[in-house]
Amino acid sequence: MSSPLPARGRRRHACATCALLAAMPAARAADAPAPVAAELERVTVTAARPTTMPIEIPTTIESITGEQVQKSINATDAEDALKYLPSLTVRKRYIGDYDHAVLATRASGTGNSARSLVYADGILLSNLLGNGAGFTPRWALVTPEEIERVDVLYGPFSAAYPGNSAGAIVDYVTRMPTRLEAHAKLQGFTQRYHLYRTDDRFSGGAGSASIGSRAGAFAWWIDANRLAGDAQPIGFVVKNLAAATSAAGTPVTGAVTDRNPRNVDGVVLGTTGQTHTLQDHAKLKLAYDVTPTLRVSYTLGWWRNDADRDVDSFLRDSGGNVVTSGATARQINVDGRAYTLLSSDFARTTTAMEHVMQGLALKSHSLGTWDWEAAASAFVFAHDIVRAQVPEVAVPNAGAGAGRITDQHGTGWSTLALKGIWRPQGPDGEHVVEAGVQRDAFRLRTSVFDTPEWSAGAPAALFSAFAGHTSLASVWAQDAWRMAPRWRAVLGARLEHWRADDGSLADATTTRTFAPRSEWTVSPKAALAWQASDAWLLRASAGRAVRNPTVSELFQGSIAAGAIVNNDPTLKPEKSWTGELTAERSFADATLRATLFHEETHDALYSQIDLTAGGTVATIQNVDRVRTTGLEVAGQASGMLVKGLDAGGSITYADSRTTRNDKFPASAGKWQPRVPLWRASFLATYSPDERWSGSFGVRYSGRQYGQLDNSDPNGFAFTGFSRFLVADVRLQYRFDRNWRAALGIDNLNNDRYWAFHPYPLRTYHAELRFDL
Repeated sequence: MSSPLPARGRRRHACATCALLAAMPAARAADAPAPVAAELERVTVTAARPTTMPIEIPTTIESITGEQVQKSINATDAEDALKYLPSLTVRKRYIGDYDHAVLATRASGTGNSARSLVYADGILLSNLLGNGAGFTPRWALVTPEEIERVDVLYGPFSAAYPGNSAGAIVDYVTRMPTRLEAHAKLQGFTQRYHLYRTDDRFSGGAGSASIGSRAGAFAWWIDANRLAGDAQPIGFVVKNLAAATSAAGTPVTGAVTDRNPRNVDGVVLGTTGQTHTLQDHAKLKLAYDVTPTLRVSYTLGWWRNDADRDVDSFLRDSGGNVVTSGATARQINVDGRAYTLLSSDFARTTTAMEHVMQGLALKSHSLGTWDWEAAASAFVFAHDIVRAQVPEVAVPNAGAGAGRITDQHGTGWSTLALKGIWRPQGPDGEHVVEAGVQRDAFRLRTSVFDTPEWSAGAPAALFSAFAGHTSLASVWAQDAWRMAPRWRAVLGARLEHWRADDGSLADATTTRTFAPRSEWTVSPKAALAWQASDAWLLRASAGRAVRNPTVSELFQGSIAAGAIVNNDPTLKPEKSWTGELTAERSFADATLRATLFHEETHDALYSQIDLTAGGTVATIQNVDRVRTTGLEVAGQASGMLVKGLDAGGSITYADSRTTRNDKFPASAGKWQPRVPLWRASFLATYSPDERWSGSFGVRYSGRQYGQLDNSDPNGFAFTGFSRFLVADVRLQYRFDRNWRAALGIDNLNNDRYWAFHPYPLRTYHAELRFDL
C-alpha cells in the first residue's frame, strides 16, 4: 500500500511537504495552476517546521498522519506508527521495549540498525554508536500523541543523507499548535501469556498530557508521558540434551524439552529477562517567527527509564523447593541426565537511564530565490547504569550477590547542518538546487566494574573499559531539474570525510589504544521521473551509500590472551549501490505502485567467526558481498466500494543472499540473516460517521534465518526467527469534540512467533482521550 491514508489525504500531504514523488507536482503544475489552498498549506504548515526531508524527493516516499494513527493503530510507542508501511518491521518485543526495537527495511534485517535513520523534528534519534539489536533508535523521545506526521523515504537516493540511509529514513514531525490546545490520554494493556511453564498475565498502562499555544509570533508546547509495564519473559535458560545418562547431580523436575534453532534437542530450565519498566518522558518545544519567513525553534527532550529484569526457574527438588543459580556452578539431574547449572544462568539485572536531547534550528521559508536553514542537536547519556548479577565475580566480602556495573555516562552524539536552497528561475522555475554541509559526531564511554553487591553496591575493581570517537563531515548538493512539463531529473552527490580516533580498549591489567583512521568517499545519486499521462508515473532512481563502521564496532570488545575479541579497529566501510524502478497508477480514489529494487553491498558488516584464521569466537567482520533483488507492490483506496472505507496494503518479495564471504565460505549463496523472502501488510479503516471508526490490520513475515550460514532452520525457539501472521483490530468512539475512547486487540489470532526472543501474545488495549 502507498500508506494507510485515504488517497485524497495523501495528495494533501504531498503538497504540504513539497515532496510528491519527483515529477508529479511539476507535471500537474504545468497542466493547470495549483489550487490556492495547496500553496497556502505549503507555506504555513510545513515550510517552517523542522524536518530533515529535502524539498525534492527523488524516490519512493510513504507517509501516515497522527490522526490516522489515532484512528487505526493501537499505538503505545512511537514506532507503532510504522506497523503497516511497506517493507518495514520494528522488532518490538514488548510495550516499552527500550533496547532492542530495531527497524528492518527492504534489504536490511533487524540486526542492521545502522542501515536506517530515524529523526524527530530534524533531531537524530538513531543510535549510530553501534549496529545491532542493542542499538535501537530512541523512540521514547517521541510519544504517539504528539505525532503530526511520519514520512518514510526508501533507499539512499537523496544526497542530503549519509550512507546510513541505505535502508530507509524515518522522519517524525510533531505537533506545534496554532492556538491554545490541551490533550490528555490514559491507556491500559494486558496479555495472558503461556509458554513452557510460564502461565501468567502481564499488564501495564500509560498516561500522557500536553498543552501548547501560539500568541502572535511565539508558539510553545509542553508534553509529558509516563509508561509502566510488565513484559513477558524474553530469555530462557536452555541446555543441549546431555549425550549420556548419568546419576550425577541433584535430581530436579520441571524442565521442559524442546529443540533449539539448529533442531538440537535440549531442555528449558527457566526464564530470564522478565522486564518491568517505568519510563518518564518530558518535552519542551519553542518556536518564534523572527520575520514572516524566518523561524527559530528549540526542542528539549528528557527521558528516564528504570527497569528490572527478573528470572524464574522451573526446577524443583524432591522437597518442592525452587532450584536456581548459586554463588558457584552446581550439578543437576534431569530425567537421568546431568547438566551444569552456572551461577550466571539465572542472573537478574537492573537499569537506570536518563537521556537528554536538545535541538536548535533557524529556517527561512520565503519560497523565493533563496532559502536557508541551520540546525544543531545533541543527545547525551546523562546517566546510564546497568547492574547485573554475576555471582562468580571475585570481589572481597562478596557472595552470591556479587555482580558488575556498566556505566555509559558521557556517551552520546551531536549533529550540525547548514543548508541552502536556490531557485534560480523562482519557485516555478526549471531548477531547484539544494546544498549543505553537515557534521555528525559520536562519543563512546563505557566502563564495567566489579561490585560486591550487584543491586546497590559501589564500584570496585575495573573489569573492562572501551572508548572512542567517530565523526563524519559531509558536503552535498543536488539539483532537481524540470527538463519538460512531464519530466524531472534529480542529480546529486555527497562528499564525506569519516574519522575515528581516541579509540581504546582495556581490561583489569591491559590497555590497548588505536591509531586514528580516516576515509574520503563520494556517493553519487540520480533519479529520473516521467509523468507518462495523468494516470501513470514512471520513475528510476540510483544511488551509492557508504556506511562507515560505528564506534562500537571499532572499539567495544574485549581482550583475551592478548588478542582483541568481538570488535575490529581495522574494519572497512560498507559500500552499497542501490537502484529502483517504479510504476505508479492513479485512479479517482486509489493508487497502485510497483517498485523493482536491487542492492549490491560490498564489505557488509556482520558478526561471524573467521574460519580462515582458525577463529572460534564471533567478531564483527566485513562480508565480501551481499546482493538483494526484490519487488514491492503497494496500493490504497478510499471509498471505492463503501463510503467511509479506506484500505491499503503491500506485499514485498526480497531475494537477499550472501554471494561471497571468504572468511566464512559456508555462508556463500545463503539467505541474508533476518531478511524474509516475503512480507505483506493490510490495513482497512471504516468510519460510518464522525463518531465511530473501526480498523482491521494484518501483518505477515515469511521464514527468516539468524545465522549467515542458515544453520538455524527452526525459527520457533529461543534465538530463532520465525514466520508470523498477525491480525490487529481497533474500535474508536468519539463522544463529542473533546472526548473519545478506544478498544483494541493486537495479535488477535494469538500467533506465537519469535525474533530471537518471543513476541507478545494476544494483547488487549483500552484508552480514553481528552482534546481541548
